[in-house]
Formats: sequence, C-alpha cells, structure tokens
Amino acid sequence: MNRSNLGSRIFYFSFVFLIAVASAIWRPSAWNRVFSAIAGGGVAALATFVALRLSRAEPPVLLTGSLGTLAGTGFGLLTVYILRDTAFVQGEYGQFIRMAPPLLGAYIGLLVGIAKSASLHTGLLVEPRQQPKAGQGKVLDSSVLIDGRIADVAEAGFAEGHLIVPRFVLHELQMVADSADSARRNRGRRGLDVVQRLQKMPGIQLEVSAQDFPGVREVDLKLIEFARLTGSKLVTNDFNLNKLAQVQGLTVLNINELANAVKPVVLPGETMRVFILKEGKEHNQGVAYLDDGTMVVVDNARRMISKTIDVTVTSVLQTTAGKMIFGRWDERQANEVRVVAGGGAN
Repeated sequence: MNRSNLGSRIFYFSFVFLIAVASAIWRPSAWNRVFSAIAGGGVAALATFVALRLSRAEPPVLLTGSLGTLAGTGFGLLTVYILRDTAFVQGEYGQFIRMAPPLLGAYIGLLVGIAKSASLHTGLLVEPRQQPKAGQGKVLDSSVLIDGRIADVAEAGFAEGHLIVPRFVLHELQMVADSADSARRNRGRRGLDVVQRLQKMPGIQLEVSAQDFPGVREVDLKLIEFARLTGSKLVTNDFNLNKLAQVQGLTVLNINELANAVKPVVLPGETMRVFILKEGKEHNQGVAYLDDGTMVVVDNARRMISKTIDVTVTSVLQTTAGKMIFGRWDERQANEVRVVAGGGAN
C-alpha cells in the first residue's frame, strides 16, 4: 500500500469517526447515544462509499445519472401533488406514502440514466482529442513501453499519427517501478523513461488520456475497450493481448513482427562474417549471434570459439521462435586466403 492510499483511508475513517461522535453528542433522533453513533457512522460510511463510486465514474455517467435522478424525483413529487387530497395519502401511512414516490423515482431515474450513458458517451460528450479518427490513433501498452524500441521507431519517423498512453497504463508502470524486486523496478522505470522520451520528441504527438473503465479490472481488457471506443490501433508486444485483440476485430501492431520484417535477408551461398561465441549442440559446431539476436549455427567452427570468421550460409530456417541461419566454415579456404595474403606481403 503506497502512502497516498494510506492517507486517503485515514481521512475516510476519520470522517466516519467524527460524524459518529457528533451524532452521539447531539443525538438528532430520539435514540440513545450508542444507536445515534451507529446510525451517524453508518450514514457517513454510506456517503463515503457513494462518493468514491461517483469519483470513479465517467463524466457522461455522472451527467445522465444526475438528470435521471432529477427527472425521477420530479415525477415522484408530481405524483404526490396529484394525490394530495385523496384518502390514500391522508391515511395512517400518509407520511410514508408521500415520501415513497420521490425516493423510488430518484432511484429508478438514476439506474435508467446510468444505463443510457453509453449512447451519450459515444455522441456529443466525447471530445475530439479523446476520439481520434479510425486508423490514426495508436494506443501503447506497458509491454511495448518497457521494451523501449517504440521510441527508436518513432525517432526514425516510422511511427506516424497520434500516440496515446492511457493513464491506467502509466499507473501499471508506476506499480512495477515501485516493486521490491530490482529487475521489475528497472523495467517499470524504463517504461516511464520511454514515455518521457516520446513526449520530448519533435513531431510526435503523445497524449496521456484520462479515459478509464472502472467496471473493468484487467488492464488488457481496458486497453481493448479503449481501442474499440476510440477506433485506435493497439501497439503491444504481449502475445496473449495480441491474439485477444485480433479475435475481437481490433488492429494490432506488434513490435516483434516489425523487427522480424526488417531483418536482413540472407540467402544460401552468401558469405557473412560472424563472431563464434560458444560451442554448438552437434559435433564440431560453433554458435554465433547477429546484432538482432538471430542464431547462426556454423559447422566445423568449434575450435574457432572467441574468434571472428567468414562463413558460407547453407540454409535458413524460419520458426515460430524466430529465424535460424546455418552456415559452414571452410578451413581450407581460410588457409588459402591466409597464404595468398602472406605471399602478397612478400
């Protein structure tokens, strides 16, 4: 629990406690002090709960709920006014009957207003900056920010359009950055640094959106709802989020797929220069890696570990995990090159 949450809870409990004490002292009803304190504390707790729920609601929900409550209350008061001279209202339970229609009308109006807020949310109340045109907005999730390559892509001018980082994604990055584990903490801080880097880039329009979905707990589901609502593309490295968004008909941009697409094409028979890093699984094999992480398996290169050699590509294998290149080091050809070089020196 961070300090802000702890301070908020202390404030809420203090408010409930003070109202309970005030109710016990002044006793607004005919009850004794104990029941008055319980009643006052219960009302304060209920008011706090309602206030917290309303603070998390979206502006269209607040507006339509308030309008529905006013309309329902007005209809209830009108009903009481029409029935004011009837025996039904003047009877033994007249006071209760006069209070029931406004309260029920307010409750029904509140529920109907909230239920109809979605249609208003997609209409006049949505600001243009929160509703980018379809295909222009790109929503960044936490995985792609932690990865960091999106900043390089944007700096190179390939990330066109409107970049959006929802505030709940920043909150997730902050939670990771506040982790007790050093590895997670570094990942979260790197994600926040990438956001700052994107904000400072000239020509990049980065928006931090306050749009939230209080009824949805999972951040991945919030991202899908956000992308669907704004008509934006979703930029992610998360495999599960990628598949889930595609199933629901969203356009997904995966940085890993982009990296695979721009890898240099190597054809069998070509020569490449690699650094043999370690021993391979098979006999007399060496293993090297390209700058983009592609594994190169080289035959006859076991004794060339920690050396840079020229190898001839024999085949290229594309797998779900990535690309693998197989090559062969010709020791006799290398010796001939050294001999020719030595003869030229003489």
